[in-house]
Amino acid sequence: MWVFTIRRIITMIPQLFVLSIVIFILAKMMPGDALTGLVDPNIRPEALEAQRERLGLNNPWYIQYWDWITNVFKGDFGQSFQNKMPVTELISQRLVNTFWLSLMTLILTYLIAIPLGLVSGRYNDTFADRAITGYTYIGFAAPLFIFALVMLFIFGFQLSWFPTSGSVAPGMESGTVAYAMSKFYHLLLPSLSMALITTVSTVQYLRSEIIDTKQKDFVLLANAKGASESRIYRKHIFRNSLLPIAAFFGYEITGLIGGSVFIESIFSYPGIGHLFLSSITQRDTSVVTALVMLFGIASILGALLSDIILSIIDPRIRMK
Repeated sequence: MWVFTIRRIITMIPQLFVLSIVIFILAKMMPGDALTGLVDPNIRPEALEAQRERLGLNNPWYIQYWDWITNVFKGDFGQSFQNKMPVTELISQRLVNTFWLSLMTLILTYLIAIPLGLVSGRYNDTFADRAITGYTYIGFAAPLFIFALVMLFIFGFQLSWFPTSGSVAPGMESGTVAYAMSKFYHLLLPSLSMALITTVSTVQYLRSEIIDTKQKDFVLLANAKGASESRIYRKHIFRNSLLPIAAFFGYEITGLIGGSVFIESIFSYPGIGHLFLSSITQRDTSVVTALVMLFGIASILGALLSDIILSIIDPRIRMK
């Protein structure tokens, strides 16, 4: 077990190195830089050129990359040109909001997916199964950003059941019960919008696992011994079907990364996804590279977590 985990961690090192190079080059290929079109037009071109020279923006890309990656190892992602503050501090302020949004989405995803998958798999080819399967087909076909816009329009603007922007009501004092309830209230609509779409793959996978497990020899043997249907499902089918779902928990985290960018922008939720898009439009390269690097690390760690869980469930994977 430990040998497998260490081997997987070692393979992450070249992945992170290549990822950092690709991210930096792509960021440099963006048109313009942080000083393009976003400064006082009265500033002389000579002064702008001197500022670029001072910031190292005129250096070759490999020199800029070396300066950047050496500072990254020190925990310094540079300075945000637009926000006039360290990138690490800026990201840490937004990361808390994204963490709570992702956690709420994960909780809602499994609260929705597991009951629907169990019902659909147990009562396959019934009306309930067809209704749940129809929902998953719609979920697969509906783009997340379109669905989120519809949810925002109906439940935010038309019915006014939920707030339409922000992460907490203005004037709330941090650390109070009212503040915590306001944070939770602002989380509900964006997290539910993302969960209703991301849950469909888990529902379909769980349904297939249950239908397949019902045909296994140990289930047929339990039936032959006269075990009750509820006991067979509780002790044998459900338990064995849920194990692969747990193994793909890490990949669920990876899927939330892309979804948070759309959700936070649509709901004006102040997380790292919203910061990412605004930094791209403002050409804030230092923030963009830091966030994409963070997203890449989270994706690699999510895959590592899934591999570890899979190796615990199925020891044969450790031999590969």
